[in-house]
Amino acid sequence: MSRPADHLNRRTRGWIRPLVIGLVATLTWSSPAGADTSRADLGADLGTALDTILADPLLKGGAAGVVVADADSGATLYRHRPDDRLMPASNTKLLTSAAAMGLLGPDYTYRTEVLTDGSRRGQVLKGDLYLRGTGDPTMLAADYQQLAAQLAESGIKRVTGRLIADDTRFDTQRVGRSWAADDESSYYAAQISPLNLAPDTDYDAGSVIVETTPGAAPGDRPRVTLNPKTGYLRIDNRATTAATGSGSTLSVERQHGSNTITVSGAIPAGSGPAKEWVSVWEPTGYAASVFAGALADHGVKVAGATRLGRATPADARQLASHQSMPLKRLLIPFMKLSNNIHAEVLTKTIGYETAGRGTWSAGLAVISDWLKKQGVDVGAVRQVDGSGLSRMDNIAAGRLVELLLSVRDEPWYADWYASLPVACAPDRFVGGTLRSRMCGTPAARNARGKTGSLTGASALSGYVTDADGRELAYSVVLNNYLASSVKSVEDAIVVTLAKSGADRATTAVRPSAVPGRAGAAELECSWTKPRRC
Repeated sequence: MSRPADHLNRRTRGWIRPLVIGLVATLTWSSPAGADTSRADLGADLGTALDTILADPLLKGGAAGVVVADADSGATLYRHRPDDRLMPASNTKLLTSAAAMGLLGPDYTYRTEVLTDGSRRGQVLKGDLYLRGTGDPTMLAADYQQLAAQLAESGIKRVTGRLIADDTRFDTQRVGRSWAADDESSYYAAQISPLNLAPDTDYDAGSVIVETTPGAAPGDRPRVTLNPKTGYLRIDNRATTAATGSGSTLSVERQHGSNTITVSGAIPAGSGPAKEWVSVWEPTGYAASVFAGALADHGVKVAGATRLGRATPADARQLASHQSMPLKRLLIPFMKLSNNIHAEVLTKTIGYETAGRGTWSAGLAVISDWLKKQGVDVGAVRQVDGSGLSRMDNIAAGRLVELLLSVRDEPWYADWYASLPVACAPDRFVGGTLRSRMCGTPAARNARGKTGSLTGASALSGYVTDADGRELAYSVVLNNYLASSVKSVEDAIVVTLAKSGADRATTAVRPSAVPGRAGAAELECSWTKPRRC
């Protein structure tokens, strides 16, 4: 991977790069008055090619911000409305993930602990048992089983007090600012807690998998099970088994403000089980319930009821603990699969670790300060959550490229770069949300980028190497279009960049000519379960 000349240290490059960017911006060719596009003299009409792509009918009436820069020098090569603030969707995760690496460090880990302030009398613990979470979004049912096993192996068989779930590391605001109400039961909008449980190794914290299996014959009631098994949720099964070969009309929805999941509609006889990922109401209670079940499985009886939201006493001693994977490994499921919950947990963690407050406001303020030090114009950024799920987030393509350029000099850059999805790489934990995009093009296995999708908002920002071996940083943010998807526009831009070179003729790759996922629609594949990207 190319780097600026070795004789320039990071601090020196930090002030040279803005000078270079500013000088190139001053000398770039400018369109006639009223135009909004400029580009450096690329010698081969790359600018014209990108202009042609942005004129595609898919974007008619919409808004677009596009910036391309030389990753080594920082020189801006192409700009189309670079300062227009648009909804970045999950491109917001670029800011959050980079700030997390810079502020927490690549080796940062979470710890989930079992503690007590009671006294031990043989196999009896006289007092309360505390389950304390610090934010780990990767906790599985097996991890709670392991905590319970540690307790049982220490010889404790009975607890006279209560099980208390300590989720006080974060505040009690569970959902982000302006998150859509109709997303409440969706796994990608799960509530945020420092005490978590994920049902799978995609680490979808705060969710449960609802599996519906058709009955033996039409008219039979299907069988509905939960993974992980838990009594914390109730199933209201109103579904039926339909004739073999008929279409599925199955619906799985959690009722507002409750943990009752209604399964309705029909599932065809003879079909495989249908799975739906559903968020839970109050993830702290969900984790505590599964841990209580794990204690019972290991022969540890807790006499009292479970209580939520009380802090562990300062003099409590640890009985069992679980340590998470380091942040540099957590970035893989987080960024490859565009996990919203990871982004929000990290935002509150940043707030707690740097300002002593596990809140969105504290975390976002610290992220903003860090971005400013990186040379990002934060005065032109509005970030209200960590994931980009909020439609109030506003970031211009120019700001995203500023970040992409600045982080290349960081000691943790290689780990962060590795977390970006790779075009057409088939492994889900390599290709991620770009797994099925740009295949059969010069961008395949070449371009890396963070995807983003909301209704009427789509984005792709990252890095690609051109035909001359030059690494380019790019950002494409598209808003306010009416087409079902504009992913092909993003792909056309990146493939065109991959084909380009400083001294070679470049023609635009038309969006209609870019290979893509069949039936690609508004939501990126990371928002569908099972994830098919």
